[in-house]
Amino acid sequence: MKALPLALAAVFAMSTPASAATVGAAAPDFSLPDSNGKLHSLAEYRGKTVVLEWNNPECPFVKKHYASGNIPKQQADATSAGVVWLTINSGAEGKQGHVDGPRANAFLAQYNAKPTAYLLDPDGKVGHLYGAKTTPHMYVIDAAGVLRYMGAIDSIASTDKDDIAKATQYVPQALAELKAGKSVSVTASQPYGCGVKYGS
Repeated sequence: MKALPLALAAVFAMSTPASAATVGAAAPDFSLPDSNGKLHSLAEYRGKTVVLEWNNPECPFVKKHYASGNIPKQQADATSAGVVWLTINSGAEGKQGHVDGPRANAFLAQYNAKPTAYLLDPDGKVGHLYGAKTTPHMYVIDAAGVLRYMGAIDSIASTDKDDIAKATQYVPQALAELKAGKSVSVTASQPYGCGVKYGS
C-alpha cells in the first residue's frame, strides 16, 4: 500500500468528536495507568517536553514505523535528551489493537521500543480529549505545557518502509526546534494510519 487514499483519510478525520487539544493552547491534563500499573499524569511532567504517540500494535502503519526502527529510534533519541515520550493505546476491549499491560510490554520488547511509558486508555477518554484519530497520531507539548504540534508521524502517508528516509519526520523536527528556542515550523498536519478503535 503506497499512499493513503484521501477519502479514507477523510473518514478518519470524522471518526472522533471535537477535541479539547488546540495548538498554541495548554494541552489538556490527564491521568492514565501504564502497562505496569503505575499512574502517570501530564501535569507531573510540567517543565519537560512531552511527546504523545497513539498506538495500535496490529495496525500496518504502526508496524511500518516500529519494524523499521523509526519510532523506537525517535523514542530513544528523545528520552535520552530528557523528553518524556508517552505511548497511548485507546483501543477498546474487544477491538483490534486493544492490549493489556503484559501485551503492551511484549510489544515494546519485540521492537526494542523506548518510550517513557505505555499508557492504557481503553475507555478512550484521553483519546477523545485529544481528538486522536489514527495510529500513529502524534502530539508535542513544550515544557510550559503548551501544545506545539499535532498530526502525522511524517510527511508521506504510506505503509512502505522505503518512504521513511524520504519523509519529513515531524516530531524530531519539532523537538529540535524547541530545544533551539525556535518556533515550531510545522505545527499541524493531517494524521494518517488506522482509525483509533474506540468503543464509542
